[in-house]
Amino acid sequence: MKNQYFGDINDYKKYGLLRSIASASKIKILVAWMLTEDDGSTDGKFIEYLSEEKKWSKYDEPLYIEISDLLKNNEKRDVGLIEKTNILGSSDYFSKIVPDNSELRANWLTELINKSENNDLIFLDPDNGLEVKSKKFGTKNSSKFLYWSEVQKLWDEGKSLLIYQHFIREKRDTFIERMLKTLSEKTPTSKVEAFSTSNVVFLLALQPTHHQFHQPIASLVESRWKDQMWSFNKC
Repeated sequence: MKNQYFGDINDYKKYGLLRSIASASKIKILVAWMLTEDDGSTDGKFIEYLSEEKKWSKYDEPLYIEISDLLKNNEKRDVGLIEKTNILGSSDYFSKIVPDNSELRANWLTELINKSENNDLIFLDPDNGLEVKSKKFGTKNSSKFLYWSEVQKLWDEGKSLLIYQHFIREKRDTFIERMLKTLSEKTPTSKVEAFSTSNVVFLLALQPTHHQFHQPIASLVESRWKDQMWSFNKC
């Protein structure tokens, strides 16, 4: 996640999903932004939806109004703005920038684990998503990815996980099914689910103690977000 993305259309859906998870369960969420430095690109400019209130506010009106007000009243886009509101309920936040260096990255993960002591689910928000073969851990720009070894460590800590993932050049259904299969393998005893949008997919792995919330979460997301977010589970 980069601060320059704050408030764009993907953010609206992201926060909407988190709000749905919180509403449909007793799960206490930690938002781990996985922040990286802004790069000056035009990415994250996609806020045209905020000028189409009739079309977009119907999915989650309180959230829509909150984001609109934050962007209207603050010149600088920053995830810290949402942290100062109660729009994500009792969620906690981990905002430390993700380093590329492998040793510093290990320290980052340890701090995240310590921060999550009182949380049930960690939302991980990497720039691109889960690791790819071309970007080894500890190399330049590896901070843009979440690594399976980190997923496993967080799972072993007893945390349910929600992961932000960009689509790649692969048939979407095939890609989602493959990612869910791998996620299931890396998180033994989990109940996995994917919530697909037009631009990104969110991968969910629920601990056994949270399996009971799977159907309520999926039902609420599909009810609130209808033609914008779809659950997908073939595992």
